[in-house]
Amino acid sequence: MIHVYLDDLRPCPPGFVLARSAEECLLLLAESEVGILSLDYELGYGQPNGAAVVKGIIVSGKYPKEVYVHSSSPMGRAHMVKLLRDAEPPGVAIHDGPMPESVLREAALRAGGGGGGA
Repeated sequence: MIHVYLDDLRPCPPGFVLARSAEECLLLLAESEVGILSLDYELGYGQPNGAAVVKGIIVSGKYPKEVYVHSSSPMGRAHMVKLLRDAEPPGVAIHDGPMPESVLREAALRAGGGGGGA
């Protein structure tokens, strides 16, 4: 299982696979089981945005286990969250906002091999 971070500009957090475009993100979602997906909305002038990714996920039915929408675009973030919540994917946690530090730490620990049990 992988975690995917979609953003055209921001650096990718440790423990995540970076997708710089909607197409790249949808390819990762199609080919891998995704635990956490963190989405940006604006992905460059004239390029498909994060809503295109959300629509692709809904059409394919291949959802990650958790979705965070970290976009700084209030309208874009609200649109993506609404699309996801309206689809009502069973068992998928949808978060309106960026990942908290605890999630980022856990992903980094697991990627570094330090994600051992309790």
